[in-house]
Amino acid sequence: MERPRTTTRLRLVVPFPSRQPGLWRTLGLPPAVADRLTRWSGWGGPLLVALLAGLLRFWHLGSPRAVVFDETYYAKDAWALLQHGYEGAWPAARAATDKLILGNPQRIPLGTDPSFVAHPPMGKWVIAVGEWAFGLNPVGWRVMVALLGTASVLMLCRIGRRLFRSTALGCLAGVLMAVDGLQFVMSRTSLLDVIVMFFVLAAFGALLIDRDRARAKLAATLPRDGRPDADAGTATTRAWRPWRIATGVLLGLACATKWNGMFYVAGFGIMTVLWDAGARRVAGARHPYRAMLRRDAGPAFLSLIPVAFATYVASWSGWFATDNGYFRHWADGRGGTWSWIPAPIRSLWHYQHAVYDFNVHLTQPHPYQSNPWSWLVQGRPVLYFSESPTFGHSGCTAPGGCTHQVLALGTPLLWWTACFALLYLLYRWALRRDWRAGAVLCGVAAGYLPWFQYQERTIFLFYAVVFVPFLCLAVAMMIGAILGPPGSDERRRAIGAIGAGVLVLLIIWNFIYFYPLYTGTTIPLEDWRNRMWLDTWV
Repeated sequence: MERPRTTTRLRLVVPFPSRQPGLWRTLGLPPAVADRLTRWSGWGGPLLVALLAGLLRFWHLGSPRAVVFDETYYAKDAWALLQHGYEGAWPAARAATDKLILGNPQRIPLGTDPSFVAHPPMGKWVIAVGEWAFGLNPVGWRVMVALLGTASVLMLCRIGRRLFRSTALGCLAGVLMAVDGLQFVMSRTSLLDVIVMFFVLAAFGALLIDRDRARAKLAATLPRDGRPDADAGTATTRAWRPWRIATGVLLGLACATKWNGMFYVAGFGIMTVLWDAGARRVAGARHPYRAMLRRDAGPAFLSLIPVAFATYVASWSGWFATDNGYFRHWADGRGGTWSWIPAPIRSLWHYQHAVYDFNVHLTQPHPYQSNPWSWLVQGRPVLYFSESPTFGHSGCTAPGGCTHQVLALGTPLLWWTACFALLYLLYRWALRRDWRAGAVLCGVAAGYLPWFQYQERTIFLFYAVVFVPFLCLAVAMMIGAILGPPGSDERRRAIGAIGAGVLVLLIIWNFIYFYPLYTGTTIPLEDWRNRMWLDTWV
């Protein structure tokens, strides 16, 4: 049976909520007012959610006033980059150096000797911007991470809106990430992982824009009556796709922060050409994958791989521009097969090989390391900071003593809900061919599955923050299904709304309940024990 002639174009270019009758009309508002509110909500809703996330993340950002967990590396490396253009060596006694920085930052014991570092410099340059603005202190080395963590919430709202064609579901995904404990703690700590998450999420958003624009171009080649057409399905679309090039730059920045960004280069690269093949199939191509390989695969490769690689190399510009960086002159005067390559490039390659060797052989035991199998259920959170004030000290009013901790723990109900949401998305992708589910699953898989090959390496749960946005999208998509499909009767909608509302409120309550453990708030020991839901959290 032949499809209606307008279906192909609509399948290629799905309209946005601002071009559809909005939720406001269903509330009985006049059409003009409803349409204005629908247009406003596209940006107004995400900005309000981002404002909430920002207030949470910037409130008392300098607390605890301490060098928390791996801030002892990245805050100092960022300061060294700011002073020298490369990571410099600090005294071996890290604890003493940390106290000196907090007590008298004017006497910073930073010399000019280089230091071997395990991660590329981009994320530390980001941290250095805050230190340049506010100095070498907790606010200075955390402010840019908090800013990117907040901006990620705004991006996720807009990305969810584009992905689901629903402002409400997009804002819901943003709210869920705003109240995720792991993303919250990581946004208030000067580590690199939220920076990787920011660039990965931005790359995903750029790729979604590219998908929409490429499909619109393909739709424009269809016959006037909108029929699927074999010639249109194999037509050459514009090779210059700036949003896909932007994706390459953003993925290069992710790799230049931590190397786990490379898995997203592979995952998103495969995903974008599969999207192109799907668009050509809808447009009428008899052999859509052959058409994709002929028309799209080459430009996609050139837009992502060389661009990401060039961005990564450019992130080492400070190392190239100075003489004292670690291994900066390793290749000087060395001959051999590759001597025709400029010495700085060979020196950088040698440095990267040494970094790789260090990272894959990092097996030193740590009390808070965890296996990736336990991440989705939050089996072993990471304790970043802990003190145990006694009665009458540091705000402790409990005779039995108190504690204040910073615990990198995802909001448990959100993560446990996400486990069911991922199963739902697997069903939608495998059996219903829902591309949205496939896109979200790709984001989770690229950030999660590669860690299973490093069973002997020392790894931590907080690495999972990179795919938190995709977990929130998964939960939002499942909640959209709970609300009911378009055309559902009022009773079905009401039941769905009650169920979805209860679930979201429970997740928000769960974040509030654990909030003292996320912020280092002083609480009685008994209250702390009540929050240790699993034995492995202690």
